[in-house]
Amino acid sequence: MDPRIRPYRSVLYIPGSKPRALEKAKTLPVDAVIFDLEDAVSVEEKDNARDTLAAALKEGGYGGRVKIVRINGFDTPWGKDDAKAAATMDCDGVLLPKVSSPADLDALAEITGDMPLWAMMETPRGMLNAAEIAAHPKLQGMVMGTNDLAKELQTRFRADRLPMMAGLGLCLLAAKAEGLIIVDGVYNAFKDDDGLRLESSQGRDMGFDGKTLIHPAQVDVANEAFAPSEDEIDLARRQIAAFEEVEASGQGVAVVEGKIVENLHVVTAREILAKADAIAAISA
Repeated sequence: MDPRIRPYRSVLYIPGSKPRALEKAKTLPVDAVIFDLEDAVSVEEKDNARDTLAAALKEGGYGGRVKIVRINGFDTPWGKDDAKAAATMDCDGVLLPKVSSPADLDALAEITGDMPLWAMMETPRGMLNAAEIAAHPKLQGMVMGTNDLAKELQTRFRADRLPMMAGLGLCLLAAKAEGLIIVDGVYNAFKDDDGLRLESSQGRDMGFDGKTLIHPAQVDVANEAFAPSEDEIDLARRQIAAFEEVEASGQGVAVVEGKIVENLHVVTAREILAKADAIAAISA
């Protein structure tokens, strides 16, 4: 499915070492799951987590959810073994932390072969090299790592995320230029629905395809924020109808709500309806 259509509204991190969490993920209304072998797994569990996750993925039951495995970085003792294990797992992609250059993805691809790759964008150098990273032939998507980026930038927390805007914007431009999926970073206060709703709305307005989440309680807010609204769906239908009517008659200019409707608006309108249909199919 075209990545501009396939929903990635909610992308939930699940610890790869916890069987109960792996089982619960099968029941959650998320569009994608990041099965985590990195931050969510303690040092003592690193080796066992690979086997636990491989067994869960082999068992299946995740339906149409996109299954992404986040490995440890190659600067750790576990990264290469994680990559070798992930290459044989029943997953849809491998996510590499702290990607700072295309060479990081080259090193991963030497192990994972034809497996689609995903890049955690969470370092200043990664922001500056975003265009080159996005152009990697095996890259399918980018995931913003805003917690690590904030640490590296030494920013203060702001609800408007102004200190993050340069990095977020560079990655968005790079991903969109290459037709990649790009999902926003996590919102740490998992009991603060209003804050999550505000940040999700901001991310959707910027052009992100969805949001990474740290708790199942955040799923409904993200799904609503990154789905076309009823008003958007209604407007899209009216724009298409008006444009097609004028096109058929060969006269005049299509106008909806006092605004001219051109072909580019119709393309967007059709994408909105296609995404709404895809969401409905997944929800069913």
